[in-house]
Amino acid sequence: MKKLFILATIILLASCKEHKTISNYTSGLKEITLEEIWDGTFSAEGMNALNSMNGDFYSLLNTDAFGNTTVDKYSYKTLEKVETIVNSNNLKELEGFSSYVFNTEESSLILGTDFKKIYRRSFTGTFYYYNIASKKLTLIGEDIQEPTFSPDSKKIAYAKNNNIYILNVTNGNKLTQVTKDGKFNHIINGITDWVYEEEFGFVQAFEWSKNSNYLAFLRFDETNVPTFSMDMVGDKNYPDQQVFKYPKAGEKNAVVTLHMYTVSSKNTKKVSLGDYEYIPRIKWSNDAKTLIATTLNRHQNNLKLYKVNALRNSSTLLLGETDKAYVDVTDNLTFLNDNSFIWTSEKDGFNHIYHYDFSGKLINQITKGKWEVTNYYGYNKDKKTIYYQSVENGSTNRGVYSIDLDGNNKKYLSAKEGTNTASFSKNLNYFINTFSSSQIPPIYSLYTAEGEMLKVIKDNAELKEQLAAYKMSKKEFSTISINGNELNMWTIKPVDFDESKKYPLLMFQYSGPGSQQVANKWNASNDYWHNMLAQKGMIVVCVDGRGTGFKGSDFKKSTYLNLVKYETEDQIAAARKLAERTYIDENNIGIWGWSFGGHMSTNSLLKGNDIFTTAIAVAPVTSWRFYDSVYTERFLRTPQENPGGYDENSPVNYADKLEGNYLLVHGTGDDNVHVQNSYRMINSLIEANKQFDMFIVPDRTHGIYKGKNTRLNLYTKMTNFVETHLINKSNTSTKIKG
Repeated sequence: MKKLFILATIILLASCKEHKTISNYTSGLKEITLEEIWDGTFSAEGMNALNSMNGDFYSLLNTDAFGNTTVDKYSYKTLEKVETIVNSNNLKELEGFSSYVFNTEESSLILGTDFKKIYRRSFTGTFYYYNIASKKLTLIGEDIQEPTFSPDSKKIAYAKNNNIYILNVTNGNKLTQVTKDGKFNHIINGITDWVYEEEFGFVQAFEWSKNSNYLAFLRFDETNVPTFSMDMVGDKNYPDQQVFKYPKAGEKNAVVTLHMYTVSSKNTKKVSLGDYEYIPRIKWSNDAKTLIATTLNRHQNNLKLYKVNALRNSSTLLLGETDKAYVDVTDNLTFLNDNSFIWTSEKDGFNHIYHYDFSGKLINQITKGKWEVTNYYGYNKDKKTIYYQSVENGSTNRGVYSIDLDGNNKKYLSAKEGTNTASFSKNLNYFINTFSSSQIPPIYSLYTAEGEMLKVIKDNAELKEQLAAYKMSKKEFSTISINGNELNMWTIKPVDFDESKKYPLLMFQYSGPGSQQVANKWNASNDYWHNMLAQKGMIVVCVDGRGTGFKGSDFKKSTYLNLVKYETEDQIAAARKLAERTYIDENNIGIWGWSFGGHMSTNSLLKGNDIFTTAIAVAPVTSWRFYDSVYTERFLRTPQENPGGYDENSPVNYADKLEGNYLLVHGTGDDNVHVQNSYRMINSLIEANKQFDMFIVPDRTHGIYKGKNTRLNLYTKMTNFVETHLINKSNTSTKIKG
């Protein structure tokens, strides 16, 4: 990995005289400040999220010079605006809107405003139906969720108060209530519960059939799911309490069932799918009467695709996939005109693309190799070509590729070593490529589907020029041999790095299953903070240990049933090996991380108390017994089955090992990793009579960002902690070895 860079570095070092200071990236003199990191000074210019339209067109949500919201149509070929479809200035009933969705023919829109956040992905809002030809605006509803056009554009289905409704926009706006048993914290129809939203990544749990005759939906009975509550301080004399159903590991999940609503008869039937614990996906095939339902067992190692016949209300198995550990759920299921389908799987040890017929028989494996497909973009039926993203050019890079359906004629479409992501037009004739690297801010370019770059749209040249005035250090990529594996690593050194001096070391990581922190892409805020620490005379390193992603299934799943054990061992071993380098101050080594990374930094400080002197843990899990069922059991099974996997690596059980400096940070409004995790850690530290620092942030969620100066205040706290316990104690950073 990065052999050319390593070789160039060796040549450069060999050509320098001993003790000579080596310039590491820029010659700028300005120093990064925390205020600049969080006030938007270094924000990269982005593109508004575009919506691909019929033909070679796309649309954007814009704000004009007068503050009016517009939906504008553009040509992919020229990138020029073709027309303004709707302008809020012309809507008397609506001052502005924040979202829009077209119907199939693009003759009408759903416009959304007044959004109120629920959890990470869910929200309620006020939505309107807008007819483009007549310019008529009609209220759909207030405080509703996920309004969705039927394919025939005559109806809009949505959810409100845990029930499903259908509004007929061509028949006097007649409203039909599909379900009536919805009840808060008991029954949810058509919208996912907390754990599905967080771990299976979707909110809308209803889908129209291709002919608009049926509406399939999931029903969640969470009556027996244990309740979690959080006091929200707010600005009142008495706190409000947020109460919601949260299935922790080993506890009861919601009972989820599939139902089929027939529009003509207004009849709903429950669909039998055999034995399962989860239904993480439903999707209609191109056969208007056949729905595909995905099921998983509780261990999540037996995934099944069922063909559901809406006419007969029957189901048959289409495809099954098992794994000794777990099977990941994706959104890559794609049906072709003949109802054969595209599927991605890790069954050969790496994530690849497969083609099956509608009976579930394998036609062929389309991509092959010891590398991972990281994104599936689509299939062009006219060219019989598939478009995808992969790590074929190195596990820290991403490239965009095309390949024929038969697996031939593979072509690399994007340019440059780094990270490329594609946003394709609906007909897959064009794509907008976003390229970045660790040194280059995002560049947005228009490409043809054949890989010809037509035009650079935005290049962030001004930001790059601005950063040249600062002491920005180059992020050096390499590998480090740890516990029998070559682990990816990046290093940020001071601009005036001198290998004859010693520097304190801060390690950053996340380490969660399938994750990646060592990636050749623009990383924004944390990279700026790490550069700021480098300015102060520190080296910052990140190592992706066992369990992280994009190096094959065996590497990713090596931590199965022992979550955090091997990951912690890798961070400790990496710290010890780095400490052997002459320029690392072996007496001043710290580690930090957020969420899973906070769990890791805590474990590393305790179990590696002979090498780590300092750790920061932000919103950490401290026992997997406290985290949700879907995520935790995927990697550990239940606490009842695997108690050792839960307790032997939980820092609440060995707080007495604390020898160094520990900063524990948590938001009390964290609905994801509950502050209970930190409270239990605090109690364990108190019982062990250990001194530590803590920073509890009222009402903030897992990201700890809401409110004036929240992130600035947090990173000021963290900076002061690092300076006090690592940088200021490492006086050798200014001394030349004797």
